[in-house]
Amino acid sequence: MSVDLKTVKRVAHLARIALSEDEAERMMGELNGILGFVEQLSEVDVSGVEPMTSVTPMAMKKRQDVVTDGGKADDIVANAPETDRNFFLVPKVVE
Repeated sequence: MSVDLKTVKRVAHLARIALSEDEAERMMGELNGILGFVEQLSEVDVSGVEPMTSVTPMAMKKRQDVVTDGGKADDIVANAPETDRNFFLVPKVVE
């Protein structure tokens, strides 16, 4: 795949990047180099390679799902101007 000058200018416009003619020419060469490298990657045989999230094997850290803080509803609503059974009471704003 090759990028032409028109495509570079369109992408720059969409990204809200101001490019001069010289910068657009240079950007065209850089984008074509990047796309060429990506095309080389598609030639690599990855059949039988397992997908991974990291290059080093690691186990996910897990913790026990236990309640550590609870029964603090009275403390949470203690400074509220109005409460009812541990709920905040607020004035009605929509009719």
